[in-house]
Amino acid sequence: MKIQGWLFIWLSVFVLIMAGVYGVWSKEPVGTTALVLAFGLCLMIGFYLAFTARRVDTMAQDNKQADVADEAGELGFFAPHSWQPLSLAIGGAFAFLAIAIGWWLLFFSLPLILIGLFGWVFEFYRGENRTQ
Repeated sequence: MKIQGWLFIWLSVFVLIMAGVYGVWSKEPVGTTALVLAFGLCLMIGFYLAFTARRVDTMAQDNKQADVADEAGELGFFAPHSWQPLSLAIGGAFAFLAIAIGWWLLFFSLPLILIGLFGWVFEFYRGENRTQ
């Protein structure tokens, strides 16, 4: 994770330099703003990966002498199945549709979003996956 963190941090530096060059050269505020926001996103991801790399074991990609087989095995825990993203997607679609059709549609979308959100957060506290 250390390599990925440094890659994103250096990418954020590059994007910031390009934002400055683009802003001076084009004098166009929308593209400059987008590049500055991309800088912020790259910096956040890089900082998170670099911060997390200090707390986890050294991975194979951080070792220059590593083989492909060194990273074999379990990668982590992933939810086997979940219906909650479907509820969030339908609720989000209705919420964005409310902008075009009418704000009254938010009354139907907010319960779907809340059910999906709370269900996704607490899906391992009850039911068949509670022991995961």
